[in-house]
Amino acid sequence: MEHNINKHISGRFNLELENVRNHVLNMGGLVEQQLNSALDALSKNDAELAKKVCDNDYKVNAMEVSIDEECARIIARRQPAASDLRLVIAITKTIVDLERIGDEAQRIAKVALAEFHTDQQHLLVNIETMGRLVLTMLHDVLDAFARMDVQRAFMVHKNDVKIDHEYEVQTQQIMQFMMQAPNTIPKVMDLMWVVRSLERIGDRCQNIAEYIIYFVNGKDIRHTSTDDIEKTL
Repeated sequence: MEHNINKHISGRFNLELENVRNHVLNMGGLVEQQLNSALDALSKNDAELAKKVCDNDYKVNAMEVSIDEECARIIARRQPAASDLRLVIAITKTIVDLERIGDEAQRIAKVALAEFHTDQQHLLVNIETMGRLVLTMLHDVLDAFARMDVQRAFMVHKNDVKIDHEYEVQTQQIMQFMMQAPNTIPKVMDLMWVVRSLERIGDRCQNIAEYIIYFVNGKDIRHTSTDDIEKTL
C-alpha cells in the first residue's frame, strides 16, 4: 500500500513538473511571436502592429509571475532534490530571461512607431537581417528547452558569436551614417538601440542554453570558454 501511495505522489509530482515546463514553452511561444511582430513592424513601418506588441507585453509579464508562483509552490510542497531541483531552478531562471526578451521586443516595437526616411531604409534592411538571425536563435533555444537537448543548446550557445559580430558590423554602419548626416542623429540613434536590443536578446538565448546544460548535465558553465564547455558535454 505504501509503495502505491509513493508511486501516486511521484506521478502527481511528475505531472506538476511537466505542466510547469509546458507553461514555460507557452511563454516562450508568446515571446517569439512578440519579437517576430516587432521586427515585422519595424521593417514594414506598421504602427498598428507595433502598438499591438507594446499592448501585449503585459501578457508576458503575467506569465512570468504565474510560472514563478508555480515553482515556489513546487519547492514548498515537494522539496525537490537532485535533477528535479535543477529543473525548477532552470525554469525560474529561464522565465526571467524570457521576460527580458519580451521587454526588448517591446523596445523594438516602440522604435517601429516612428517613420524613417528613404535614405535610412538600407539600415532597416540590415537590422532586419540581424533580427532574423536572433529570432532563429530564440526559436532554436526554445526547441532545445522543449527536448532538453544539450547538443542543440550548445549550438545555440556557440551561435551567439555570430550575433555579437553582427552587432559590431551594424553599429559601425549606423555610426558612419550619422557622421555623414549629422541631422539624422536623433532618429538614427533609435536604430542603434534596436541593434543593442537584438544583441541583448542573443545573450539571453545563450543564458537559456546554459540553463539547459545545467539541468541535463548538472554543470554550471557560466563564464566558461566554448572549448571547455565542449569538453564537458
